[in-house]
Amino acid sequence: MITQDAAEFRAALPEGGRLIGLDVGTRTIGTALCDAGWSFASPAVLVKRTKFTADKAKLAELMRAQHVVGLVIGLPLNLDGSQSPRSQSSRAFARNCADMAPILLWDERWSTVEAERALIAQDMSRAKRAERIDNHAAAVILQGAIDALVSVKP
Repeated sequence: MITQDAAEFRAALPEGGRLIGLDVGTRTIGTALCDAGWSFASPAVLVKRTKFTADKAKLAELMRAQHVVGLVIGLPLNLDGSQSPRSQSSRAFARNCADMAPILLWDERWSTVEAERALIAQDMSRAKRAERIDNHAAAVILQGAIDALVSVKP
């Protein structure tokens, strides 16, 4: 199941459980994990992109190790909310991962900006920020999604 509807995604996961957030880029995939109660999201590992089958295997291993039951994938929309070429790429990535778990596509328009501000506030060097930005963006995406999911009535 792939959806942009938080209520539909929540209905697919009536028991809750850990979720993984993904910020899918061309060179890396930033990941974040949340607790089973959907309270908080935190950055996880950065996956360097290679071939899709290898990327999917790395994500599957992480999901198994962390007992993940659902994916939240950032959907990069244009500022006016319309689809972009990157949106199509993220949708294709989601379709290729559809056999792993239910998937929620989540609007990520401001996630990188918010992550950048948080890392600047930590007084981190530019090089360190560049290393960590994708994982922090994934955490922002996942936190936004779980905040919406807990407000949806089961």
